[in-house]
Amino acid sequence: MKSLDIYEKMFLEFIQGEMDQDLAHDMHHVLRVVKNARKLCQEEKGKAEIVIPAAYLHDCFSLSKDDPQRKKGSQFSADKAIVFLKSIDYPALYHDEIHHAILAHSFSANIDTCTLEAEIVQDADRLEALGAIGIARCFLTGAKLGRPLYSDIDPFCVSRAPDDFAYTLDHFYAKLLKLKNTMKTESARIEAGKRSVFLQEYLNQLESELS
Repeated sequence: MKSLDIYEKMFLEFIQGEMDQDLAHDMHHVLRVVKNARKLCQEEKGKAEIVIPAAYLHDCFSLSKDDPQRKKGSQFSADKAIVFLKSIDYPALYHDEIHHAILAHSFSANIDTCTLEAEIVQDADRLEALGAIGIARCFLTGAKLGRPLYSDIDPFCVSRAPDDFAYTLDHFYAKLLKLKNTMKTESARIEAGKRSVFLQEYLNQLESELS
């Protein structure tokens, strides 16, 4: 096998040509997920030969958040990734686990992680939805979909169920604030806790400004 560094250059070149114009799922997103995954892989003693390619390729097929096939996005990415890995002669013994890690990373797909490496990739991607980066990406997505920032009647979902198809801020309650409890690795749970505190502080500040 060639060194992983050599393959990483190939991964990077490939995704540079595949990423669309979704600013919340652009090259910067991918590189941050790779950074998260690399750190978690070191701390949790995962197999970098699986984690790193899966992190680079996890969004190589992108669907809009409002696409009716959104839940199949990770399946499309996983399949496309394996075709690419075969084309660059990436060792076949890692293909199945890379495929699974990409398939299981998605929140909307709701697929159980069966390996440590899949847990690491899933956690690395979910950390991206928390903290300052998570807030920025949430608002980028809401703006792209043309959704109002919040409900004038009940901005913070005090007396209604959150509906993030209707309001951007509802996404905090429908998903983001729940993510820390979905983290699989201890390292990610610690970081997710810190980032979740920041989310709640932002909501507290916003509430004080709106009241």
